[in-house]
Amino acid sequence: MADVEAKVQGAMADEATGNLVRYRALKDGIATLTLNDPPANTYSYEMMQELDGAILAARMDEDVHVIVITGQGEKFFSAGANIRVLSEMTPRFKYFFCLHANETLSRLEQTPKLVIAAINGHCVGGGLEVALAADIRLARKGAGKMGLPEVSLGVLPGTGGTQRLARVVGKSRAIELMVTGELFDFERGLELGLVNHIYEAEMGAQFIKQVMTYARRFTPPDKAARAVGHIKRSVQSGVEIPFESALALEREFQQQLFQSEDAKEGLRAYSEKRKPHFKGA
Repeated sequence: MADVEAKVQGAMADEATGNLVRYRALKDGIATLTLNDPPANTYSYEMMQELDGAILAARMDEDVHVIVITGQGEKFFSAGANIRVLSEMTPRFKYFFCLHANETLSRLEQTPKLVIAAINGHCVGGGLEVALAADIRLARKGAGKMGLPEVSLGVLPGTGGTQRLARVVGKSRAIELMVTGELFDFERGLELGLVNHIYEAEMGAQFIKQVMTYARRFTPPDKAARAVGHIKRSVQSGVEIPFESALALEREFQQQLFQSEDAKEGLRAYSEKRKPHFKGA
């Protein structure tokens, strides 16, 4: 328990400490996770440890309803793993590095809170793998390229890329994108279903402001945040198991929601022909 608390406290430290992942829990129910190793925000084992702690901090904070993950600066969301650092690792350490990265991104994917990737710049390799673990991906128009070019290094996308990309765009298209190592603009990403929306913004700060406006749509009092989180979990977990088991999972989540205060408020507001006022409870 002490180790988890130490991770959470580390993730929530002030940005002046120079953390590789900056965590901010805002008053409007949104937490921001910023990959902070400019210029390319490449990740190391140390960054993944901090990201893991930040995810846990956002998960355990009952006042957080939506998580936004982005990159520091104007040019990169993330260029993926730090190749220089990776090349110095032993094969065994590389295996455990990939295993921990898998566990961290699965924790992000399975956290019952909506996760939005704010793609503010180039999103390639492991950076795209991080974004693929989010539920919704928003991109800044003209800010960069995306793709999984690991084949050019003689390796494969090893942080969930082969699996998540195939689940988003289909097997055949995913294989083609990865074996060619193609990099493409965000408009192509939108066509493929990798990007949900593209926003025009001259500066990164304007883009993040647009992202936060979008994110607030899924927080109380306008949305029942617990229902949003359960919808996310029902889909993320349900698509990986047999259909009948997925229906059973859906029923369990629904039963939990029926017992919530927000469900009572939503049903009552419908009967009274008024707008519901949700509390995230």
